[in-house]
Amino acid sequence: MAISVRNLTKIYDTQRAIDDISFEIATGQIVGFLGPNGAGKTTTMKIITSFMPPTEGTVVLDDHNIFDHPLEIRKQIGYLPEHNPLYLDMYVHEYLHFVGKLFNLSRNYLHNRTAEIIEMTGLGREQHKKIGMLSKGYRQRVGLAQALIHDPKVLILDEPTTGLDPNQIVEIRALIKEIAKEKTIIFSTHILPEVEAIADRVIIINRGKIVADEATVNLHAKAGGENLLRVEYENEGFDFKALTEMLGVLEISNEIGNQYLIRSEKEVDVRRKVFEESVRQDNPIRKLMIVETSLEDIFRDLTK
Repeated sequence: MAISVRNLTKIYDTQRAIDDISFEIATGQIVGFLGPNGAGKTTTMKIITSFMPPTEGTVVLDDHNIFDHPLEIRKQIGYLPEHNPLYLDMYVHEYLHFVGKLFNLSRNYLHNRTAEIIEMTGLGREQHKKIGMLSKGYRQRVGLAQALIHDPKVLILDEPTTGLDPNQIVEIRALIKEIAKEKTIIFSTHILPEVEAIADRVIIINRGKIVADEATVNLHAKAGGENLLRVEYENEGFDFKALTEMLGVLEISNEIGNQYLIRSEKEVDVRRKVFEESVRQDNPIRKLMIVETSLEDIFRDLTK
């Protein structure tokens, strides 16, 4: 199911939580929705789920928009909020049955679907426990299970791996990628390596406006306008005069000991000159590597 967000604005009193944002998400895409706290991520997600109305604009899922078909849209969406609301006195199995009944699932289908979802989310050993007895990580799994119980076409996941240990995070990532073969998924997170591991595409929002919308593989290529080279020499006292006079070299800084960072313009490759100077000064290079721009660097640059 495709999602179309069109000129979405949400105003609280005098504050624009989101400001005229638009984007399209194709069926089967996994989109990482990033932004600092207060950027407008959760507000956008709540509007897409028809949980709250926008001040302006609309959201369309296939042919249904949130104003004319809010109930139809809710049937097609599985939603895991940031603060996972659960009935702590209910048993896991009982709670999933309860949620399934809210979606009018038949008894036979719900029985089979509950068993399937419990297996899928790794809740087998916990299904006969009360939710209040579970760890935070397992409660998060219950939240994901309830979002999946009615087999929605769209999943909206707000911080889906909060509270999970490293092994559980890997399992949930694999689960999200598996179910994305049939569903459209939007998820927010502050764990940036998670976005690189899961998302096909990244949307970054800051102060209510979209500041980046790129395929994950393209985001690094378009980030920044500089190269960064880390070089370590065998001996102290390297003379950088020839390098600093080279056109396009912006800065050379000492990190620690005989290790230096050389910052240059994007189109300038200083490696040949670094080697030539190393030979001329009889100071062998022990280490030479290009420093890749991380998603964290890109995020900070776009949202600072």
